[in-house]
Amino acid sequence: MSTDYCNSLIKYSRLKTKEVFIGDLAIGAGNPIRIQSMTTTDTMNTDATVEECIRMIKAGCELIRITAPSKKEAENLKNIKESLSKKGYKTPIIADIHYTPNAAEIAASIVEKVRINPGNYVDKKRFQKIEYTNQDYNKELKRIELRFLPLITICKKHNTAMRIGTNHGSLSDRILSRYGDTPIGMVESAMEFVRICSRENFHQIVLSMKSSNPKVMIQAYRLLVNQMIKEKMNYPLHLGVTEAGDGIDGRIKSAIGIGSLLEDGLGDTIRVSLTEPPENEIPVAQYILNHFLNRDNNLKISKIHIYNINPFKYSKRKSNNIYNIGGNNVPVVVADFSLKQTISPASFFNLGYKYSVPLDKWHITDQAVDYIFLGDNEIDFKIPGALGLIYNYKKWKIDKKGSPFFRVNQYLNSSLISSKMHFIDCRISDFNNELICKLKDDKKAVLIINTDNSNAVAEQRRLFVELIKCKLKNPVIIGKNFNKDLSQNQLKISASIDIGSLLCDGLGDGIFIHAENSSNLPLLNNLSFGILQATRTRISKTEYISCPSCGRTLFNLQETTDKIRSATSHLKGLKIGIMGCIVNGPGEMADADYGYVGSGINKITLYKGQNVVKRNIPTDQALNELIQLIKDNGDWRFQ
Repeated sequence: MSTDYCNSLIKYSRLKTKEVFIGDLAIGAGNPIRIQSMTTTDTMNTDATVEECIRMIKAGCELIRITAPSKKEAENLKNIKESLSKKGYKTPIIADIHYTPNAAEIAASIVEKVRINPGNYVDKKRFQKIEYTNQDYNKELKRIELRFLPLITICKKHNTAMRIGTNHGSLSDRILSRYGDTPIGMVESAMEFVRICSRENFHQIVLSMKSSNPKVMIQAYRLLVNQMIKEKMNYPLHLGVTEAGDGIDGRIKSAIGIGSLLEDGLGDTIRVSLTEPPENEIPVAQYILNHFLNRDNNLKISKIHIYNINPFKYSKRKSNNIYNIGGNNVPVVVADFSLKQTISPASFFNLGYKYSVPLDKWHITDQAVDYIFLGDNEIDFKIPGALGLIYNYKKWKIDKKGSPFFRVNQYLNSSLISSKMHFIDCRISDFNNELICKLKDDKKAVLIINTDNSNAVAEQRRLFVELIKCKLKNPVIIGKNFNKDLSQNQLKISASIDIGSLLCDGLGDGIFIHAENSSNLPLLNNLSFGILQATRTRISKTEYISCPSCGRTLFNLQETTDKIRSATSHLKGLKIGIMGCIVNGPGEMADADYGYVGSGINKITLYKGQNVVKRNIPTDQALNELIQLIKDNGDWRFQ
């Protein structure tokens, strides 16, 4: 399998990209990875926008993006920039452009960088399937070039940088007709514009491939780099998961998408898109970058001669089906009770189980932990029937309850193993011919892998490569111990990157997170299910694809998202897009089941998939109309 998208699969190494200057700020090459965010204010409100910019800068924002939906907003960027300068702030400004080349051309003479979306800069998206002959397609490319050249000329004159930013949901009808709604289509959408820039000898460009689905985003960026390598290009990359949402879910999804690519050594600037005030995005971006500090490449990982994992297309590793682990089962979640002093029914209450005393019955939620690792501890009460118990081997050997947990040397030297299912604690250093031979004949063994390597993803991915090479199909639970010095905020980000990166490549049949400083088992349980939800490997709740708001937004996004979540959070598996305007509307919520999109001041348009169902509903009626639409389509369930 081709690995022409990163420097190395076995050590952390940033891809060398071209140096691009955004004003005086250098990105790419060997420069630090920069943090970007975007204002939420009306661009015509100069004072409010300036105040928000200052809050972002003070939080650590190094690049500020401001929407310019029309010529008047583009012109007002001059007032915003001058006001910031008078207050002593020189942070580069980026104009965000959709649909309006005229606005881009105005902004390019004012700010340090313009962002254009190749899906709607010239093309108008009408969600139509149009068949193009090669001649017709080439005519369209020529039309795009003629409309795009004036912007390149202005950027060259003013030394203005440009981001060519593809979004998964806003591919043009022309691209969709030829390439489909695919990562390859995303890449080609950008490359059409990149090739024009290259022919014009304009190289102050940055590229992005954003999606609300981390798996799609990861594949698109890797394909983009692969294509650039083929065409001898090395432009810097801006990373982001678009419409990530808010709260812990938005943070997990962003960490997985951005972090997986940073693990590959890709990325020169990053932006976390949360449906929250923009200054809230900056600490999350900093936690993501903190995860890559002090990487130790001295812990050697053996060379990969044949890479048997497709980095450009999701395919789940085939594994044996052992009860509810492996095979076609969703990944399981394991909780660690080995250090608990006392265990009672109440211990399970925040892990998805509720016990009814009058009914003498356990109620199980969609986020109920699947297995408990007890170590040498005891349980002296009736447990939920669906819950599996795992004991240290010596303890299990005495009581023969639950499933045994072996160290590798115990497993290799013991003739007494469970005939139903057993777990083996395994690291890459344990992998030898003796273990391989025994596992090949053992259809009841589940591996719990772990690592102390700071390059955890690389080492554990290397172990999966070995399993596949040896044709071992034992299910694998991805384990990770996080040290006591890690804050809970950093833990959420680091666990999401370390485990989510592997899941997005189709690796892993479960999660087992252990944190030395956290006895907060509910937090770890929510984190585990959140990682599975974000990687689309196990859906346990409603998913909200909500944009982070900007000057184009036509209603209060944070307040509206909270109201919609309160009314629909019980609809497990449903994906609801909540978009502030038509730019971030039907396109950006590419795979949502239902859409709630701003279409005018205090007006909402509702979508089923990408089809308009009802237009211009007053905002005070829109939530009830959304609920009715879900009911009419048979997707409503009562709580």
